[in-house]
Amino acid sequence: MPLHDVGYRSWTGVRRPPGSAAVVIASTGIALAWKSRWLRRAVLFAWSPALAFAMSFFAFEQAVEEGRLGMLEATAQAGRNLDGVGVLGGLLANSLGRPSEGQPTSMPGSLEEVEQTRRTVWSRLLLAFMRAPQAVLLAVVIGLVAPTLISRDMRAKAWLVYFTRPVSRRDYIMGKAAVLAGVVAMVTLLPALGLWLVGVLVSPSVDVAWATVDLPAKVVVASLAVALPTVLLALAFSAITTESRIAGFAWFATWVACWISHSALGAAELMADQPPPEAGSFFDEPFGGLEAEDRHSRPRPMHWLARAAGLDNSIDHWAWVSPYHSIGVVQAAIFGMEQRPQAYLPPLLSLTFISVASLVVLVRRVDAPMRS
Repeated sequence: MPLHDVGYRSWTGVRRPPGSAAVVIASTGIALAWKSRWLRRAVLFAWSPALAFAMSFFAFEQAVEEGRLGMLEATAQAGRNLDGVGVLGGLLANSLGRPSEGQPTSMPGSLEEVEQTRRTVWSRLLLAFMRAPQAVLLAVVIGLVAPTLISRDMRAKAWLVYFTRPVSRRDYIMGKAAVLAGVVAMVTLLPALGLWLVGVLVSPSVDVAWATVDLPAKVVVASLAVALPTVLLALAFSAITTESRIAGFAWFATWVACWISHSALGAAELMADQPPPEAGSFFDEPFGGLEAEDRHSRPRPMHWLARAAGLDNSIDHWAWVSPYHSIGVVQAAIFGMEQRPQAYLPPLLSLTFISVASLVVLVRRVDAPMRS
């Protein structure tokens, strides 16, 4: 009876370079996640705040083109309301009425003064956009995607398939992290870059792109400041359990509990430092040195929006307690709105600790099936 060669046949296809496994894992994960209707709706909803900020970019550039910038600055500095500057008129009023600290001054109405004011307004709008609506929406979107990325593999014992092939632990972690990084880019990076592009397109000259060329780079760095701690923390929660519901609960519980703790500690500090109110002091010093009638007529933006745009000069001593507030302070430092080390170093150290601790947990948990 003849014997046939039943051995393994040599591979005749194209060999992919090392590290391509992470790309395959990432592309497959993004394709599977994008099938969720809730995720598509959440990403679409995350782009909706960009419309309001785009209107403010357009209104500001129209005022510059029509030569009304000096009038708007005088109106803002007098504490009166601004007309025709978009839905974020209060934010623009405070940006025009109070420039950044350390910013050089120029002759009123000069080209340098216009460019200086444009950079201040654009930076504050981009910072407020990335801090206020996008960071909150990002927490929701990551909570929809991250819990199942690793926990489902561990429950189904998919690591028996992954690690019997030439897939390293590094490729696996990088592939899963790339899935969440893509989600972060869709929610924070791409809309912010789109806002900058809208500002360039509605400007009087395309030379504005060269004058503000550093802002897209700051947007990229600010997005990385969001992505690194959030992605690693979410993957660590997904790796410590086989139940995606528990991972999702841990993610949202951590986010909410840290926010509440920050608010409680901040309120306690404010009550301890604030002297007893005197008669008629409710409107005292909200914007520093304005007359009484101007305090009543000046548009007072919500405190969270003023802080998000870097208009609140007070130091948040408890920002390091909450990942959301820590990310906001670090982003303000990236955009140059916060230059005091005592303000941004504690949040930066807090985010670094979260990232390193999450990475250690993630590596240990992914490696656990092979060691058991």
